Amino acid sequence: MSTGGTGQPEADRGEPGGVRTALAGLTTRGRSFLAAGIAAAVCAYVLGQSDLLRVGLLLAVLPLLCAAVLYRTRYRVAGNRRLSPARVPAGSEARVHLRIDNVSRLPTGLLMLQDRVPYVLGPRPRFVLDRVEPGGRREVSYRVRSDLRGRYPLGPLQLRLTDPFGMCELTRSFSTFDTLTVIPRVEPLAPVRLTGEAKGYGDGRQRSLALAGEDDVIPRGYRYGDDLRRVHWRSTARYGELMVRREEQPRRSRCTVLLDTRAIGYEGAGPDSAFEWAVSGTASVLVHMLERGFTVRLLTDNGSSVPGGGADGFAGVGQDGADAAGLMMDTLAVIDHSDGTGLSRAYDLLRGGNEGLLIAFLGDLDEEQAAVVAKMRQRSGGAVAFVLDPDTWVRETTDVPGPGHRHEERLRMLREAGWTVLGVPRGASLNDLWRQADRERSGLTAMSGEALG
Repeated sequence: MSTGGTGQPEADRGEPGGVRTALAGLTTRGRSFLAAGIAAAVCAYVLGQSDLLRVGLLLAVLPLLCAAVLYRTRYRVAGNRRLSPARVPAGSEARVHLRIDNVSRLPTGLLMLQDRVPYVLGPRPRFVLDRVEPGGRREVSYRVRSDLRGRYPLGPLQLRLTDPFGMCELTRSFSTFDTLTVIPRVEPLAPVRLTGEAKGYGDGRQRSLALAGEDDVIPRGYRYGDDLRRVHWRSTARYGELMVRREEQPRRSRCTVLLDTRAIGYEGAGPDSAFEWAVSGTASVLVHMLERGFTVRLLTDNGSSVPGGGADGFAGVGQDGADAAGLMMDTLAVIDHSDGTGLSRAYDLLRGGNEGLLIAFLGDLDEEQAAVVAKMRQRSGGAVAFVLDPDTWVRETTDVPGPGHRHEERLRMLREAGWTVLGVPRGASLNDLWRQADRERSGLTAMSGEALG
């Protein structure tokens, strides 16, 4: 079977040892008949009972005959597997649709359809299909669900053939399989204005005229409704008609989302662990910023990013934005802990220029790594950090003041460097923290404005 095509099962191709394969397919009933037939034949020979010998031969030959006929059966079937959807968030269900077409001129017997799925997706689905007429079609479906993100293979599909008497059962395996991608959970975020910007333009906003400066500006003819304050008098005198400056061309704001994947920064495992919360938060922010029109880049502690993006990341415009979100979700679906111990590689990539808005999801930080993160603020228009304390995620409550005090010291270091930083307790809602970060940053901006005044 091949997805969307036709073919014969691999077991139909007459490999060596076919007799042994057919005998191995005898069911408990077939083996019982065979054993009873041999025993009856032996007793008939010892007792000299010819009638008993005929009964014994019948009992022994019947399962062997069923095995031979079943093994020589040539069914030609076409199979199709369709995932709906092929990319699903963790904890949500996807439906797998299977279709079997009999493309031979002979009807099939009783078929058992079985699909191989990883154990994390649920039990292995099995379906019993009655006789399929020539040119007939049968469609079945089942649901899969996983709380763990990742890429899971589905297949290959197996057909289990049985004879009408239930004496023999043979499995035909097929070669093709599909892949289900389980992406992190995405939490809808409120449309706050973390940097006080209009849509798509923030602290990383840069505006430029058509060329380098005022003297090099390329004017255009005056149009009804143009602001007279934009009249370019030098060009007007040169061309003899009213000319105005071209409108400023805005550059799309940029946002870099930094995900700390260091294994030493997190404790615990499973769908409710701190690391999974950070991955889910990263996915939520990426989707949110793409929807707002930002050019978004995903960066990890080891300096890697999503392949296929430009130098500044992915632009969230129309279909390109949806494709970019899909690529990032596929990357986050399989991201795992790194063996690194520091964030210096990410800092090397960030210090090349103004990165616009920087949003970081960080694990536990020692003093050295907190200093590296603090320096990242110097090259960003705005910086927001969500720092997870492993102690509160491993234990509901802790009576040990040391680790908690150290965590607060790290948060204080980042705040003094200009970060808007929030500690993330166990079970926190990202949307609530997102709103809190907006309030804190708005307050910080207001205080900065008063100081400048």
